[in-house]
Amino acid sequence: MPDIALSAIDRIMRKAGAERISEDSVEALREVLETIALEISREAVTLAKHAGRKTVNAEDIKLVSRKLLALTRLGI
Repeated sequence: MPDIALSAIDRIMRKAGAERISEDSVEALREVLETIALEISREAVTLAKHAGRKTVNAEDIKLVSRKLLALTRLGI
């Protein structure tokens, strides 16, 4: 079951400048964002555990996000 509401995705797309949005595009973006969020979360949990913590903090999320964005830009 999806975790992100379609209405939230619709608002994001409209903020990006979309005037008209198909329902299937909203669903596709939700799927992509949930996949990315899950991957970031998994890696952030790994970082926290490596640091001897049970709590994932904002810095873990930011570090993993920067890493994934850098890899994306490099085409990896």
